[in-house]
Amino acid sequence: MAKREEHTVIDLFAGCGGLSLGLYQAGWSGLFAIEKNPFAFETLKANLIDKKKHFNWPQWLPQTPHDINEVLENYKAQLEGLRGKVDLVAGGPPCQGFSMAGKRVEDDVRNNLVFSYIKFIDLVRPKIILFENVKGFTYAFDKKKNGDAIPYSQKVIEGLKGLNYNVKPYIIDFSKYGVPQRRNRFILVGVQESIGTPDKFEAMLESYKDSFLRKKGLTANTTLCEAISDLLQSNGEIPTPDRKGFKSGIYGIEESNYQKLLRGDYVENHIVPDSHSFAKHTEDKSTCYKNLLANYEIRGKRIDGDARKKWNIKQRSITILDPNTISPTITGHPDDYLHYCEPRIMTVRECARIQSFPDWYEIKKKYTTGGKMRKIEVPRYTQVGNAIPPLFAELAGIVLKQII
Repeated sequence: MAKREEHTVIDLFAGCGGLSLGLYQAGWSGLFAIEKNPFAFETLKANLIDKKKHFNWPQWLPQTPHDINEVLENYKAQLEGLRGKVDLVAGGPPCQGFSMAGKRVEDDVRNNLVFSYIKFIDLVRPKIILFENVKGFTYAFDKKKNGDAIPYSQKVIEGLKGLNYNVKPYIIDFSKYGVPQRRNRFILVGVQESIGTPDKFEAMLESYKDSFLRKKGLTANTTLCEAISDLLQSNGEIPTPDRKGFKSGIYGIEESNYQKLLRGDYVENHIVPDSHSFAKHTEDKSTCYKNLLANYEIRGKRIDGDARKKWNIKQRSITILDPNTISPTITGHPDDYLHYCEPRIMTVRECARIQSFPDWYEIKKKYTTGGKMRKIEVPRYTQVGNAIPPLFAELAGIVLKQII
């Protein structure tokens, strides 16, 4: 019997592993992943290194968090030695400096990681490239002040073309591919000129989509209710196993094929979903939330500005989620959204469900953080909010195999 051909991948800026998980499910074989933050790396390691043995990790690279610039400096010869052995380099640098939802800081030092990315590609020379970032990556900083300013997306495109890659940029809404969330992202696909072009990537996503989702029992349009209605607080509560002093919800009745898929066989050995711990709201906030659910009729639209005073909303804004449509973009800020029928914010597991993480994928380390620690810690909510939805990553992995 012929040995199944392996398709090899390196995941850069891997985060908690959403992209790697999808590629694993699509049959890719991981070589290693580079992620600087120890919180996110702990989640990646627990699930994909220890549990699923996804990576054939090289002996020369410790299985620890790594800064990409240190890897480039300390392992240049080993990276060059991988030429001809790597089918895909996937992943994109941190997006916070480019995000339209944030402050768009031009001098955010993380923005320069795009050049580290290009250096990595230059050393390894994979057959194909999958680069992801926020839509704001395609907009130049201060275009009004500097008419010659070009967006970082163009800098990446030009850099890869200089390395003899054919490249094609896309703006893709993951909700078109079964993810119950409105999430537009910049996707750049690069293919070595000697192999071909990436021009049909999106068309292939469309052509494979229906059969891909049908095999999973899904449709292209999954509502928020279909994603998380089995995770209600009213199902009952028990003490959170890994968060002293907090309560977690227990599983309710499975109510959709999406829930069936993501629950898998995890529920056979677990009463409590992982990372399904409820926040402790103040009495004032709970009253506000109850009032909004009872009397504020608009769902799925942000409440901000003067309306905040009228409804006694203390935070910058909040959106009451609509159970009958897809979710807005999941972020690392849990206070952004109010549950559609319970006076509380979402749990980490509910956010992970919306991001299409299966329930067996356990999110590690702190639930939340704040203040100055935001710069160095990536808690569970942020890990999930920063991730690429594994469901889309799996479909992309199937398509990329065909491109090779």
